Amino acid sequence: MQLNVFSIPLPFGLAELTLTLVSVMICTVMVILGRVQPRLSGRVADLSSVQAMHVNLTPRVGGVGIFAAILISILFAPQAAQDNYLRFVLATSPLFVTGLIEDLGYGISPRGRLLAAMVASLAVVLLLEIWMPRTGIPGLDVVASHWAIGIPLTLLVTAGVANGFNLIDGVNGLAGVTAIGAAIALALIAHEADYERMVPLATMVAAAVLGFLLLNYPFGRIFLGDAGAYTLGFVLSWFGVAILFHVPTASPWAILLTVFWPVADTLLAVYRRSRRNLPAMAPDRLHVHQLVMRALEIFVLGRNKRRIANPLTTLILMPFILLPPLTGYLLWDKSGQAFIAVMLYGTVFAVSYLVAVKLCERMMRHRRKPCLQDTQNQDDEDLLASSQA
Repeated sequence: MQLNVFSIPLPFGLAELTLTLVSVMICTVMVILGRVQPRLSGRVADLSSVQAMHVNLTPRVGGVGIFAAILISILFAPQAAQDNYLRFVLATSPLFVTGLIEDLGYGISPRGRLLAAMVASLAVVLLLEIWMPRTGIPGLDVVASHWAIGIPLTLLVTAGVANGFNLIDGVNGLAGVTAIGAAIALALIAHEADYERMVPLATMVAAAVLGFLLLNYPFGRIFLGDAGAYTLGFVLSWFGVAILFHVPTASPWAILLTVFWPVADTLLAVYRRSRRNLPAMAPDRLHVHQLVMRALEIFVLGRNKRRIANPLTTLILMPFILLPPLTGYLLWDKSGQAFIAVMLYGTVFAVSYLVAVKLCERMMRHRRKPCLQDTQNQDDEDLLASSQA
C-alpha cells in the first residue's frame, strides 16, 4: 500500500501498520493501568502547576508506547542503516528514561532534562561520528564543519528542539500532529534527495506517533509526557542532522522549517521570560496554544468547556503548524528561498502573537465581570501579562 503526497510515494506498509498497532496497544495498556496505578499520572501537584492545561489526573506515559514502537522499528530498518540506527536508538534511551522518571513524579528539573538531551546527543556524535555540517549562515559555515564548532552547535540545536517539543506539549494532539508533520516532511525531503534509507525511518516514527495520537486526540485519554516529547524532538532533530550530513544540497533552513513550531515557540518563550526578568526555564501559561485555549474559554465557549476548547485549539493551530514543514519539503534544496520562508513565518508568528494578545486585552477590558471564577481571573491576568511582556 502506498501513501501518495504530491504524487511522491511514501511507504506505509506492514512495518508502519505494525508500529501503529504496537503504539496504540501499549498506550491502551497504560490507560488501563493508570486507573489502578496513580504513579503513571505523575503528581497530584501537576494539576495546580502554572502550566497545567487539564483538570483530571491522566496517564502521562504515552511516550512508552512511542518508544516501544521505535525499538521495534529497528527490526524493520533498511539493512544498510540497521547497525547505525540501533546505535542511535541506544543513545536515545537515556533521554527517554530521564523523561520517564519525571513523568512518574520523581522530579527531574528542566535543566536536568536538557542536560540529558545534550549527553544523548554527544553519545550519537561519538557512536555515529556525525554532526551538523552547516547552518546556512555564511560566516558560521566556514567553521561549522570543524568538530570543535560543529559538535557543540549540534548539541545545542538537538537539545533545543527536544526541549521545544516538550514546551508545545500542552493541549491534546498538538505535539503529536507537529511530530507527524515533521516526520513526513523529512521523509519527503530524504526521498527527493535520494537518501532512501532515511525514508522508512521517518515514516516509522510517524506511524508510532499515530498510534499514540489515536488515544490522545481529541479527548486526552493519555498524554505524551516528557519522555515522549523529548524523545520525539530529539529523534526528529537528529534525522534532520543526518539529512544535512549525507545530502550536501539539502538546505539547513528547509530542515528548520520541518520543526518550525517548537523552535518558534521556544524562542518566543525565552524572549518573553527575559523581558519579564524570569529564568529562561521558568514555566508560564503564555505559550501560543495556552493563550488560544483560554481565549476560546473566555470569549467563545464559556465556563467549564475545556473538554471542547482543548482539542479545538489543536484544530485551529493545525494549518499554521503543518504549513512550514510542507514549505520545507518544497524548498528542500533552495536555501535562499527557504531562508526567506523562515523569516516570513517567524515574522507572522511573532506579529500574530502580539496582535492576538492586544486584541484579547481590549476585549477583556470591555467585559470584566465580578462573577468570574478565580481561575478565569488568573487567565485574564496571564493574557494581560503577556501583552506587557
